[in-house]
Amino acid sequence: MNFAIFTHVQHKFYQKKWYAYEPYVREMNLWIKHVSETLVVSPISSDNITDIESYFIVKNIKFHSIDSFNLLNLENIIKAILKIPSICFQIYKAMKWADHIHLRCPGNIGLVGSIVQIFFPSKPKTIKYAGNWDPNSKQPWSYRLQKRIVSNTFLTRNAKVLVYGNWPNQSKNIIPFFTATYSVKDIIQIEKKELSNELRFIYVGALHAGKQPLLSVKVIQELKSKGYNVKLNMYGDGDEKEKLNLYIDKHDLKSEITMHGNKSADEVKQAYIEAHFLLFISKSEGWPKVVAEAMFWACVPITSRVSCVPWMLDSGRRGLLVNDVKNEIVGVIEKLLTDKEKYNQMSLNAQKWSHKYTLETFDNEIQKLINETN
Repeated sequence: MNFAIFTHVQHKFYQKKWYAYEPYVREMNLWIKHVSETLVVSPISSDNITDIESYFIVKNIKFHSIDSFNLLNLENIIKAILKIPSICFQIYKAMKWADHIHLRCPGNIGLVGSIVQIFFPSKPKTIKYAGNWDPNSKQPWSYRLQKRIVSNTFLTRNAKVLVYGNWPNQSKNIIPFFTATYSVKDIIQIEKKELSNELRFIYVGALHAGKQPLLSVKVIQELKSKGYNVKLNMYGDGDEKEKLNLYIDKHDLKSEITMHGNKSADEVKQAYIEAHFLLFISKSEGWPKVVAEAMFWACVPITSRVSCVPWMLDSGRRGLLVNDVKNEIVGVIEKLLTDKEKYNQMSLNAQKWSHKYTLETFDNEIQKLINETN
């Protein structure tokens, strides 16, 4: 089977291996191993490899470079208008070659691909919508347009659209789906995490405004001011890093907060195991992998009500759902600290739920999708 992937994710070639964002690569390695030939149509970068990137382990894969573009301002819109005809033609050729079309949305390449795929109604398709599918969420117009196209069964035929969460009143091609980070082999017995002298928190994710890392820092600051012995380990990098460092220095929080930057998956895993709470108050998510990862290691998430998170946390039985209000978050934490048995049960519930979503289960579901759509 000729399998074509269309994505905005940048790929890099280094020492005879192709690299990209690690969670995406981990997933695509599972898809690709079930097909004979794969063509990836995406932007290609010459930048250095980063700590959060990994390489494709499969051999039957080719790459075709297309230009990236954005629609953020008038100048870039004009540049995009000049690029899009060529991008459309290249995507069309790749879709014509393919026996199975795999489209990654949302993104600008996903937007173009969602339009071009209309001209291939009989070809089997899987469309992975990795963003927030919540119909009531505020999203860029390009994301809303992609959602309308791929969920329209007249425009998008012979397709299964994989979305995070189970939403009401959806078209018949919308399939609730998930993702996975860990294997069955990773499951270990974790001792109860006693809420003793030091309360250990962890933040994992990009240091961008949308993830609100400063809010996590301010929550720790408030808990410290109330006399709690707290520790926050922050993993990730981004444009908010300098702002966070300045705030930590100004408010004398170096003893409580450590900025680790991007670290290996093994190091982050150990941090989850040692932490009592994940503190992650993001404004928008698809499948928030850090929430599922924390739960896998019995680390109780404190997170926002975005996308499918309320379903993941069973409306509060597997973690704390909060608004992005510092005093509210602190109050919810303090209340849970008075009920250690509730904390232990929440931790256990989180772990049991996350253990159902392993790489093996994920691989089986992917194989079913490929077989069912061909």
